[in-house]
Amino acid sequence: MVDVSTARNALVALAQNHRWTWHGATRDLLESLPGAPGVHPAAVIADLDDDALVAWLADEAHGSALVDLSADLEALVSRRAATRVAYFSPEYGLTDLLPQYSGGLGILAGDHTKSASDENIGLVAIGLFYRQGFFHQEIHGDRQGERYEAVDPAGVGAVDTRTAVEVEIGSARVTARIWRIDVGATAMLLLDTDVEGNDPEFRTVTDRLYSGDRTHRLRQELILGVGGVRALRALGFEPGAFHLNEGHACFLLLELLAERIAAGATLGEAKQWVRDRTLFTTHTPVPAGIDRFDAGLIRRDLSVWPERLGITMETLLRWGLLPDDGAPYPFNTAALCLRRCGAANGVSTLHGETSRQLFSSMPSSGRIGSVTNGVHARTWVAPGPAALFDECLGEGWDGGDEASWARAADIDDASIRAARAPGKQALVERVAAATGTDLDPEACIIGFARRFATYKRAHLVLREPERIEALLADDERPVQFVFAGKAHPADEPGKALLHEIVRFSHSATARGRFTFLPDYDIGVALDMYAGCDVWLNNPRRPQEACGTSGEKSALNGGLNCSVLDGWWAEWFDASWGFAVPTFEYLTDLAERDAAEAAALVDLLTARVIPGFYDGGAHGPRWSQLVRSGWVGLGPRVTAGRMVRDYDERYYTRLVEGHRLP
Repeated sequence: MVDVSTARNALVALAQNHRWTWHGATRDLLESLPGAPGVHPAAVIADLDDDALVAWLADEAHGSALVDLSADLEALVSRRAATRVAYFSPEYGLTDLLPQYSGGLGILAGDHTKSASDENIGLVAIGLFYRQGFFHQEIHGDRQGERYEAVDPAGVGAVDTRTAVEVEIGSARVTARIWRIDVGATAMLLLDTDVEGNDPEFRTVTDRLYSGDRTHRLRQELILGVGGVRALRALGFEPGAFHLNEGHACFLLLELLAERIAAGATLGEAKQWVRDRTLFTTHTPVPAGIDRFDAGLIRRDLSVWPERLGITMETLLRWGLLPDDGAPYPFNTAALCLRRCGAANGVSTLHGETSRQLFSSMPSSGRIGSVTNGVHARTWVAPGPAALFDECLGEGWDGGDEASWARAADIDDASIRAARAPGKQALVERVAAATGTDLDPEACIIGFARRFATYKRAHLVLREPERIEALLADDERPVQFVFAGKAHPADEPGKALLHEIVRFSHSATARGRFTFLPDYDIGVALDMYAGCDVWLNNPRRPQEACGTSGEKSALNGGLNCSVLDGWWAEWFDASWGFAVPTFEYLTDLAERDAAEAAALVDLLTARVIPGFYDGGAHGPRWSQLVRSGWVGLGPRVTAGRMVRDYDERYYTRLVEGHRLP
């Protein structure tokens, strides 16, 4: 029997390494510990007294599993590749129990770090530690309210490196402590300014994600970029390439330049050195998604940089000039990245094209390529389908192995229904607990879950009220809609859309078949991907950069019903989903939305809903669409494929010093 001290240390190690978020056996063991559900295992173990731990160890299976899993994790970490790439992102979504993310950008970054571990890329992740995370959504009547909760680093598995760096913000020197979070074989370093000795205005720089205050945002980005490079150096990481996940990390470019100049390089030599080692990934297809800062803020908070770089402040401001912005101009973070980085990419083929147009006023825009986003399969595939894939597909499906996914063609209808049934039931139970609404797990469930930004048009189906009312009233072929998502606290138009959805869900017209799930997070998302038969996505094309939620639904056996935007524009096939017609020639947005709303409801009425019910729920035709999707999309939509694409197209060439065109 494992002694108590050894067991506690081993459990702490398992909890602090977030491989448990996708490693089923480790997660099962940690969930078997006595403690409150929905609490990070690091906090559960900290609260576990010795008597309770002895009682838990009395089950010999627990001790045996603990020994095996500890050895397995140690072996994984011992095989960790030397650091090659530093990946900078303002947010990371690993689990709902570690609230350091707001939406798609963070979820993508979390999946990237997990797959970098799976593929042993040799990546170190850099970010910020937010003491209040992102907000919890509360619905008051029909309106969104926001609530923030304090996040204890130790309680979410963060380890204090006992190392700090300083970052100049104007005339102040701000200290940032470095926390470490392990993600399999990937190390993650998160900077935190809530440090004794910092002035109060700087202690709150890393308090919460994405406030609407521009000063707050600028200072966060200085800590992320400049402080992130200094954190790498302080802890002995020496990456050969630097990957900027969006422009929020743009100031790392200034720090890299300053390092080279301090080492004796000319500015021109420093620029070339940085260019040969940096990759910028843009995630926005619209100008509003890019961070811009007033010149006065840059002059104040970046006042030390002209001297460090041997340039004037006017030159620094020009580095952040997007010619289309005109003058007097704001400082555009994407423009700085495109000027100083040697490589750039969008996150789908269509988004690459859109980005080249968006930044066409910059000479470097023509070299913007694309790597289509993928999702971390072991994180997002529900237990039912995952077990089915393990049995029928063999090894490699979770990394996107084409030969493994080809075997999905032989999975029979009954096995598909059986694998999906627990996920549908779990979603039904979550909806009932959160809203009091009882859904039918045998009926068709259509899901829509994403950030409530206006271009995503969450309300599009409601533009056809009489026809939607008729769909919801059909008892022979019942259809049920489940919506979820948050609007940014400062986004009033987004909040108005959310209000419209929630108000309709409370109406008699909804008939209990149109519901809104509050406080959208990873936990809610997991149940929705597992339980929805149809995944709805209807942005204004081409304003969806990628839209990976549909990829997660497809892996779980849901069928996409989507505008041909983002990844769906690239990989749509009528044998595994539905394309919503668009009318981009209509320049009046209201007229275009009305036309596309009618086309969407036409599609739901004529093809999607009848397709689900013809031959019985999950009948032969529907199951064939699911199978075809697994065969055709499985190898493409995994983050394993995505990370390998980054490694082959960019990382290896940057690390080896090959100049990119």
